[in-house]
Amino acid sequence: MAIITFEKQHIGNGNPPFIIAEIGQAHDGSLGMAHAYIDAAADAGVDAVKFQTHIASAESTMDEPFRIRFSLQDVTRYDYWQRMEFSFEQWKGLAEHARKKGLIFLSSPFSFQAVELLEHLAIPAWKIGSGESASPDLIDAVINTGKPILLSTGMNFFQEIDALVQKFQAKNVPYALFQCTSKYPANFSEIGLNVIQEMKKRYDCPVGLSDHSGSIFPALAAMANRADIIEAHLVFDKRMFGPDTPASLTVDDFRLLVQAKDAFFQMNANPVDKDKMAATLQQMRSSFGKSLATMQNLSAGTILTEDMLTAKKPGTGIPCNRKNEVAGKILKNDVFANRLLQWEDLDE
Repeated sequence: MAIITFEKQHIGNGNPPFIIAEIGQAHDGSLGMAHAYIDAAADAGVDAVKFQTHIASAESTMDEPFRIRFSLQDVTRYDYWQRMEFSFEQWKGLAEHARKKGLIFLSSPFSFQAVELLEHLAIPAWKIGSGESASPDLIDAVINTGKPILLSTGMNFFQEIDALVQKFQAKNVPYALFQCTSKYPANFSEIGLNVIQEMKKRYDCPVGLSDHSGSIFPALAAMANRADIIEAHLVFDKRMFGPDTPASLTVDDFRLLVQAKDAFFQMNANPVDKDKMAATLQQMRSSFGKSLATMQNLSAGTILTEDMLTAKKPGTGIPCNRKNEVAGKILKNDVFANRLLQWEDLDE
């Protein structure tokens, strides 16, 4: 499988999952809130933060409807996108803040102008939402930068993904794909974990999950199924205002994902030889195993019968499977029910 690399991060081919905290519009147009989310993401230990760079005049019109009629202050969707805009200097400040916190800064462009803005910020890779896969000018613009492309496929047919992958390959641009279901929130029955492996086989590239369930379970399951990248929306609290809140994870959720990332990597990177492992556990087996003992205290001279014998810990005495050999033997010593029976207690 091909590996994609940017800012010393290697994604795919058995490397630890790359975790992206999607801030998106959770800042609700507040620059201070956007910076606060960067601090929270860094505290959770994720690898990257991702925003969305919207320029209303370049991507939308007054005819665009609200996906969810949530806004209490924006008359139109166009008004909302305007409120989500930051200036170049503000974007620069966000990118610098993220990098100082040890995070990779990413942002999805939604127009050619947004691509130009982000290029001036030296963004290391492109995250493209599935809705933009049908924007050839935007796709061509990011391809022409030669930087790695992380493509969500939430609304795409395989035929459309095939065509996009062919374009990436023709230009020798590194790429990774996300299985994604563009519902907010998506039900567990709609996550499509099986598609991750289907894509890996079909495209021989890193494949991850861009999750909108609002639950930590799909991301955990995806890592257990060897997903190369995990992306989910970040929110401070499930009571926060915003259209993506029901589909988001909290800071504590992300902290758990980071812990799970290392755990799943260790488990997946170290396959176990069952026989070799069993060989290393023989001392443990002796402690956990059982040996023959008597059901009650018995005197020397007693002829042992099977109903006088039982199995008790540890497994350091006469093996239980030799019970039929012991039955019929004569005790030459007094034996006690709270001690294991030993071969030297038996008259040959």
